[in-house]
Amino acid sequence: MAERDLEWVKVLETGELTEGRVKPVTCHRATVCMTHYQGRFAALDNRCPHQGGPLGEGSIENGWLRCPWHGWDFHPTSGDSPGGHDDGVDSWPVQVREDGVYVGFEVPDAHAATVSDVMARTFTEWGIRWVFGMVGHSNLGLADGLRRQTMVNRLRYVGIRHEGAAAFACSAYGKLTGRPAACLAIAGPGATNLLTGLWDAHVDRSPVLALTGQVDTQVIGRGAFQEVDLKAAFGGVAVFSADVQRDSDHAELAARAVKTAILQDGVSHLVFPDEVQTIPSDARPKGPAGRIVQRTAVPDPAQLQPAIEAIAHARRPCIVVGHGARFAMDQVVALAEALKCPVLTTFKAKGQISDHHPLGCGVLGRSGTPIASWFMNEADLLVVLGASFSNHTGITPKKPIVQVDRDAQALGKHHPVEHAVWGEVGQATERIREAVQSGHAAVDHTAEIAQRWQIWRQEKARRLTEGRGQGVSSVAVFEELARAVPGDAIVCVDVGNNTYSFGRYFEVAGQTVLMSGYLGSIGFALPASLGAWAATQEEGTPWHGRQVVSVSGDGGLGQYLAELTTLVAHDMNVVHVVLNNGELGKISKEQRAGSFDVWQTDLVNPSFAAVAEACGALGIRVDTEADLAASFARALAHEGPALVEIMADVTLI
Repeated sequence: MAERDLEWVKVLETGELTEGRVKPVTCHRATVCMTHYQGRFAALDNRCPHQGGPLGEGSIENGWLRCPWHGWDFHPTSGDSPGGHDDGVDSWPVQVREDGVYVGFEVPDAHAATVSDVMARTFTEWGIRWVFGMVGHSNLGLADGLRRQTMVNRLRYVGIRHEGAAAFACSAYGKLTGRPAACLAIAGPGATNLLTGLWDAHVDRSPVLALTGQVDTQVIGRGAFQEVDLKAAFGGVAVFSADVQRDSDHAELAARAVKTAILQDGVSHLVFPDEVQTIPSDARPKGPAGRIVQRTAVPDPAQLQPAIEAIAHARRPCIVVGHGARFAMDQVVALAEALKCPVLTTFKAKGQISDHHPLGCGVLGRSGTPIASWFMNEADLLVVLGASFSNHTGITPKKPIVQVDRDAQALGKHHPVEHAVWGEVGQATERIREAVQSGHAAVDHTAEIAQRWQIWRQEKARRLTEGRGQGVSSVAVFEELARAVPGDAIVCVDVGNNTYSFGRYFEVAGQTVLMSGYLGSIGFALPASLGAWAATQEEGTPWHGRQVVSVSGDGGLGQYLAELTTLVAHDMNVVHVVLNNGELGKISKEQRAGSFDVWQTDLVNPSFAAVAEACGALGIRVDTEADLAASFARALAHEGPALVEIMADVTLI
């Protein structure tokens, strides 16, 4: 090829590579092994033909360039093998100029679309806007397809430090928006690291798209390095799982995966064998037009009418809302206002009605308030909307129950209910309100609700005075945090005593709360904040521009502490509040309750504020209750990630 057909690229400075040495150099997308031997420079293919070993990391021994993996030899300037066989490596032309060493590369052809390109574009057509993940050796072709979508602003990518954080971020994003984001991992341990976060999504019915690399098809079943039967590993957690094969309808497979995640509120999983990812493809991406509809299941009047009559005749009806009602709260609140009846929430539904609403009564159950439990016990009918009857919530089966849910399996799941209604919560409550607003027997609960709140707030004020001088109490933390956090903030909550205290003491104004509900996974909060932050970057959505706050104990933060660097890398405006008491306090409490000795619950912690500073975030340490307000204000005013470390009293929860 004539020199004018080559693109000459400077790869070495003059004197950079000394006699007898080798060095790998990446130019555009090609990595070459540069050698300097007997006064000559050469540029050889960096991949050993045996198993792809990096020749540029090898050395010249006895006149031969030796591969660092298995010792194959090549001539340092020609690339020939010792016996002159066909096992040599290719070379590129080299010029030594006054200012350095240049290599001549053929001008690359225009990019030819691959399987990964077609599938990545299909993902974006179906509304995938974010990918959280880690690029590695068995997903490089897929990663390049995703990269090309980021280059044209159809997709945004967040590189994380642990794949579990990617899955939790997607789970939180799905809980908040009702739409899936994607998580990316390599084969083997990268894929299995996703599983905890994906189980969180599965049990809380959050849509997620999981994309995992896999070893080459030809070595599957032979015990190859990092080979795991991924369809089997994901079998219990995924509502859809498929291998991307050479002859698959790749666009259809991508479309089906996203569609299933959306319609079944679950995890879809695609497995990409390494060699399939870069197969050329001229297939067209497939979008959702004509393939998906808004789900508005209208209740059967035969089911709904008896429920309406029961509600209309109840004197003390009480509404209990769960996470499944989160997108129908306008209709739920309108029904409550028509009846002037109390509204209680499950813990997972905390914040779906403001604690300052005249009919809001806070959380019911182990993480709740005595207000909610009072009204459940005094009710003559429970109207349960989108709740799962978790044992942590403790909805009593001793009261007559009207239950509405779009999941037919959830209706009467643990015990019979008097009136089961299948359908969308919003559709059902709107029809109930229309039917009862002209006449019902319910008494006005407004004054009684205000009275119960006054009693509880007096109790909280008493608890504020009970400090022992051994750290800040949780009631002080969450009373002050509730005053400081913007009313439309998104708050991601972890698992542990900090969570119970948040449920009791943080009075929600209009904030949205995200948590690991059914799975109850410690470590959820910080990676969840990544997903919540992503949603706040989407213009034209209800979440755009909102503040994100995450809350954990020291045990939870320790699980994903490195994701502080992810916050910094993407300049995420997230404030993390950590209660540091040097102990897995919830476990100690459970050991005592079970008459066990307290054992192995103490923690050796760093200064989390100092770690945050070392990572490039703002770190603030709080030792006294008096410093809370100023510390929260400073963190929330900071542009970028901030961490507030509160030295907490483990007994004051």
